[in-house]
Amino acid sequence: MDRFTTLTGIAAPLPLVNVDTDMIIPKQFLKTIRRTGLGRNLFDEMRFTEDGREIADFVLNRPPYRKAEILVAGENFGCGSSREHAPWALLDFGIRCVIAPSFADIFHSNCFKNGILPVVLPQEAVDHLMEDAGRGANARLTVDLVAQTVTASDGRVFAFEVDPFRKHCLLEGLDDIGLTMEKVAAIDAFEARAAAARPWL
Repeated sequence: MDRFTTLTGIAAPLPLVNVDTDMIIPKQFLKTIRRTGLGRNLFDEMRFTEDGREIADFVLNRPPYRKAEILVAGENFGCGSSREHAPWALLDFGIRCVIAPSFADIFHSNCFKNGILPVVLPQEAVDHLMEDAGRGANARLTVDLVAQTVTASDGRVFAFEVDPFRKHCLLEGLDDIGLTMEKVAAIDAFEARAAAARPWL
């Protein structure tokens, strides 16, 4: 998993509440267990017509948001089923941070496990950043995980809270496997003791 420290990039405004995981990645694309390739189907039913043509006025189909790395959204983002494919699709598209007033719990947790920073800010702050994001390439947001701040293009700074353990994991690029591998010496020692004590196993 890639480390997350500081990100400065284009933010796409998505002023919708209760965006569920089926909107993020529809159920027909859940057949794969690969984390790559899902970005092309991110928000599929909002981005494309039934015959596969782009819907021109959807934000991620408009320049410069095709290269957005930050998403500013409404409250209760990621609600619905607990599919981990939702953060996979966001990450594969290029989104490394989602800013919203609130998130569904399981989606929030899955973001951290996959290298995405979900930032919770008050509605007033999200409204300001949503307006800022509407300026496109002329307005880039900076998300600083170390300082726990989001800086708008006008210089206004918003502080956010983050769980210290999850912050550590993102800063170090540690997913569940990475966390386990940090204990590899202790695991090897335990296995050696267990094999010596129970050689018949």
